[in-house]
Amino acid sequence: MEFDTKIAIILRENLATWQKLNVTSFLTSGILGANPSLLGEEYRDAAGNLYSPLLIQPVIVLSCGEQKLQTIHRRGLEREIRFCLYIDDMFSTGHDEANRATVAVRKPDDLPIVGLALREERKLVDKITKGAKMHP
Repeated sequence: MEFDTKIAIILRENLATWQKLNVTSFLTSGILGANPSLLGEEYRDAAGNLYSPLLIQPVIVLSCGEQKLQTIHRRGLEREIRFCLYIDDMFSTGHDEANRATVAVRKPDDLPIVGLALREERKLVDKITKGAKMHP
């Protein structure tokens, strides 16, 4: 099945493995929160056990350096894209309110971005994320 939109998560390439996994999880939840229709149906195994639904659309994970991540952020803001955002400061907080507070005190050019996510029309996502590579 081909989708008209693309979901992309872009990670700063020098993160520790646990940080990459953590940021990917949080950003994926942001995509789903902004697009509840992306949640599929429950899964059921042959014994009748139920499992929670998953996203219906694939997610690509990209990585790049800090400067390219800032460029991707700027490109998106210029196009009025609403990103999911994770900044370095959020690694030291323990809850959503504190996470939002770390973002609220920074201007867009001063955000220490470690991850972004977006879901938009396929070609637009490709333009915005140009220069980022598929995560190894």
